[in-house]
Amino acid sequence: MAEAASQDLLLAAAFVSDAQYNRNIPFKTSPEAVRLYYLYNHWIMRTATYFFIFLNLSLAVFEEPAVYPLPFLVTSVVEVLCLVVFFGRLTHFAKVTLRNVFWKDTKNICIMVAILLSLTDLAIYGVLRMYDVRSIRWSRIVRPIFLINFAESRQIRRAFRSIRNTLPEITYVFLLFMFSLLMFSLMALKLFGERNLQTAEGLPYFKNYLEIVFDLYVLVTTANSPDVMMPAFDFSSWYALFFIAFVIVNTYIFMSLFLAVVYNNYKKHLKNEIRKLAYMKHCKMIEAFNILKEEEGAQFVVREAQWKQLVKLVAPDISNSHRELLLRISDDEQKGFIDKKSFVQLADLLNIQVITLKIRSHPLGQWMPGVYKSAVSRFLRSMVRHRGFVWTYDVIILINAIFIALDEETPYISYAEWVFLALYIIEILLKVYTYEPRAFFGKNQFWNWFDTLIIFAALTATILNTTLKSTTKYNSQQILDIVFILRVLRLIRIVDSIQRFRVIMNTLINIVPTMLTFGGLTLVVYCVFAIIGMELFHGKIQFFPANSNAPHSLECGNAALKDSLFARAKYCKNNFNNFASSFIVLMELTVVNQWHVFANGFANVTVQPAKLYFIAFHIVMVIIIVNIFVSFILEAFFVEYSLEKSEVETAIEQKIQELGMGVQEDELQDEHLLDNMESAEHDLEGEGGTKPQSKGLVFKIASKPSFPLFYLIFCARLSSVASL
Repeated sequence: MAEAASQDLLLAAAFVSDAQYNRNIPFKTSPEAVRLYYLYNHWIMRTATYFFIFLNLSLAVFEEPAVYPLPFLVTSVVEVLCLVVFFGRLTHFAKVTLRNVFWKDTKNICIMVAILLSLTDLAIYGVLRMYDVRSIRWSRIVRPIFLINFAESRQIRRAFRSIRNTLPEITYVFLLFMFSLLMFSLMALKLFGERNLQTAEGLPYFKNYLEIVFDLYVLVTTANSPDVMMPAFDFSSWYALFFIAFVIVNTYIFMSLFLAVVYNNYKKHLKNEIRKLAYMKHCKMIEAFNILKEEEGAQFVVREAQWKQLVKLVAPDISNSHRELLLRISDDEQKGFIDKKSFVQLADLLNIQVITLKIRSHPLGQWMPGVYKSAVSRFLRSMVRHRGFVWTYDVIILINAIFIALDEETPYISYAEWVFLALYIIEILLKVYTYEPRAFFGKNQFWNWFDTLIIFAALTATILNTTLKSTTKYNSQQILDIVFILRVLRLIRIVDSIQRFRVIMNTLINIVPTMLTFGGLTLVVYCVFAIIGMELFHGKIQFFPANSNAPHSLECGNAALKDSLFARAKYCKNNFNNFASSFIVLMELTVVNQWHVFANGFANVTVQPAKLYFIAFHIVMVIIIVNIFVSFILEAFFVEYSLEKSEVETAIEQKIQELGMGVQEDELQDEHLLDNMESAEHDLEGEGGTKPQSKGLVFKIASKPSFPLFYLIFCARLSSVASL
């Protein structure tokens, strides 16, 4: 009986954990399968999976063409090891899920096909290599599939689903844009084709229709403006009206329309995803409730003892006091049981990050009470707590910025650096003297840690550099560089002192983990285009040092680039000769500036249709993915700036205040926004806050939860907007 109850509790905890982290995996409910499911979701297993995924992707750095060449045997053994791990992970997943569900899941089929293709390609490549036959490692392009399709990467899959769902609407706008581009190109051909104009390079101007289409497409991105217009403009000023009209229609109207369509569709499909997630979460919590429920009068409930055991299993890291707080919220009337409505909220309660603060008296108040509580000490501490103290150091930082910009060789400037360092150290010592050290250096006190580390690192580097210069003739440029960088980094402190800066920075910090989803999306696109680029353009362009006497060194090793803008601009190092160089080129193409020079250069050394590669990358990366990224940032800031706290957050705050165990937030100019946990002077003894207790326990809701909690609450809030 006890064993059955333990298994039921374990199963219910699995459902609650899935609801908390938005996992939608229909796992088997047998005791053995549940234990395997816990193992599957263990952080070590997930971390190991990601490690081998990125190890598999990084093999491109060591394979031909390689940045750091390794023997084929080494890279092939590592790849086989990665594939074995992926197959084992997939087999583990098959053990915990229902058979019919597993085989109907497209992502599992994709992983198996990718493994088979990789092994087949590896075997064929190895055999051909034995006979010195050059072949293409075509399976490398499927490696990003592992990053997308494993269950851990559900956020990246959602981003791809957003792109897939947005594509139909984008396609209609893109077709209209292409119609406009082709029409303007035809007009350009008729207007300028017979004028016998020439470009600055002496080439025929707007003679070839396809070249005109490409040049005007580049103009949409503004990369070749005003160069593309100048021959016509030099011929007649009236022709500028053609290019002005083209830019207004295609650059400003159509590109803005792309963003509007992407944003609208992204938002719509994101809300649909959120509704599905909310429904799935509710179903998971109902299943957990049905496993643990007992009859109490006319209703079914979960007993307090079982609820506590369940929370211990789902969230073993939270403190006993935090657990009791959640119990008081769920069982508000202290009946000894939790009803269905309150139980279903458990996943949301666990998603709210509650910070437990232990209010302690200052150690100096215990060791030297007479000195610490004297009139002079109280005055000194009140001065440090005063807003004027912060303003004074803001002014010091600004003055320091002026001195940093001045000539370092001037003796007075050099001496001033020591003065500023001394002032900053005094500031930290005064704050540590005023505020309880463990609170001042708490794990949530980012800016306090940042200030302290930067100041003491700068002090250490400055002392080391001064010592080396005074005792020897050695002058380390590396140490000087570190000193200069640390001096500039000190200026970042001004961000924390200005309210609106702090709001924006905290919002950015909160959404950075979620932005990693788009980092994964970008990585997938970069990997695919980098591998294709290496196969298309490897060895076509070479980089030579400035004093090289190699043939065609001035033309990047290829006579086809003679007198080209690519060679004259010395872009030879921008090539696809290895994985790292390919990534750098793709990053430069993402920035867009001068991307047509790259396209023309690589087309000159291969064939003109090679420009389609660069156009395709621009469409996928810049028009689609960057716009979706902008849409996410817009939506995230909209949520941050416009919505109140969720009902669950409000309930927790109310209960904390009812128990008399709360720490008040400072009043902010924008009351809809809460910063991350403020520095000690704002939280513990700041103006408008509560006076600290000498010791005890208090709670506080973190201003914004960490990922994945921020993502879940972000989704919940967005869902509430969708229902309005």
